[in-house]
Amino acid sequence: MSLLVLSASTGVSPIAALIDNAIPSYSVKELNKAVGSLLERGFAPRFLVQGSASRPQIKKGHLWVNLTDGEATITVVCWASRLNQLDYVPADGDGITVIGKLNFWAARASLAVQAIDIRPSLSTVDRRFEAVKALLSSEGLIDPAARKSLPLIPTRIALLTSVPSSALADMLRTASERWPLAELLVVPIPVQGAVAQQISAVLEQLNKAQPQLKLDALVLARGGGSREDLMVFDDEQVCRAIAAICFPVVTGLGHEDDLTVADLVADHRAATPTAAIVSLFPSRVTALQTVRQQRLQLVQQQQWRFRREQERLKQKQLQLQSVHPETVLQRTRHQLRQRQQLLTALSPDRWLSRGFARVMQVDGTVLESVKEARPSDNLEIHLRDGQIGVTVQTVQNTLGHT
Repeated sequence: MSLLVLSASTGVSPIAALIDNAIPSYSVKELNKAVGSLLERGFAPRFLVQGSASRPQIKKGHLWVNLTDGEATITVVCWASRLNQLDYVPADGDGITVIGKLNFWAARASLAVQAIDIRPSLSTVDRRFEAVKALLSSEGLIDPAARKSLPLIPTRIALLTSVPSSALADMLRTASERWPLAELLVVPIPVQGAVAQQISAVLEQLNKAQPQLKLDALVLARGGGSREDLMVFDDEQVCRAIAAICFPVVTGLGHEDDLTVADLVADHRAATPTAAIVSLFPSRVTALQTVRQQRLQLVQQQQWRFRREQERLKQKQLQLQSVHPETVLQRTRHQLRQRQQLLTALSPDRWLSRGFARVMQVDGTVLESVKEARPSDNLEIHLRDGQIGVTVQTVQNTLGHT
């Protein structure tokens, strides 16, 4: 290391001494250009920088915003050609992450970060989500009790998603596997960038055309991505358009853990686009099994009813037979025979044939006790083969009384 000490006693001008010792000399333009070269060589072509957006402004189509972390500030610029491709434009106070590169203007030694992409921080996403959710809840637009029921077997649904996309391919394949009879109306919508107004317009057009389209349901879908990519579905205008739909709306946005305000406003929230199709369409295999089971139950019911009617007819036939004149005559004859047999069994003549006798007065009154007879009474004793006339001599009670 060399040390140069300038002394006034030498009589040499300090500036002249510097020139004599070959100290580099620049013009302003040359100095600024050299600084720019150093910055280009010393920085990566792409980098991330995080902070809070302050006073964002759009001038001549370009976005200018101050990025600060509370201790330092730097200017961020996003040119109009790139701004139109962004998914998100920051508001004042938003936490953001900028993907960019250094931009140094040599003419005025001005330094800025040229933004390639701007993404909201998760805190910004959460803040907007809660703000829109609170607003719509206060107006009754987020109400589980007001949700419309999904159709049992939809015949025509609209699919709103980006075209082409893996989400659309998955939904079409799943719908074909589960319920190929359904008609699918694919409506392309943008899902990247500041597209809230376009999505809202499509939703409003479908709602107005419902009398002609006769849709059973609508699926609003977007494939996976970061939560920041789904911010458009937290947009108040989009959510109001969903709430105004007069037929069921199903959302399948992002991943299972992603929840947007659109999910809360919709009639049914599915974890993914594929799950949205599953929630709408019954499984063809399950439906066939159900139909077979129902057919078997129907056959069994018909067989049971047939047997029951058959039994009932038999009972009616028996009842008719029981009142048929010939049957009644036979039954009456049988009853008469039974009574005749009973009378025969109880007939006094039968007892006479077994050696018993019947004692009667001459007027035909049967004596049942010796008390009914008096000495000198004329009686008749009836036997099996005739009768004997007798006169009572004495009356004696078997109990010993005379």
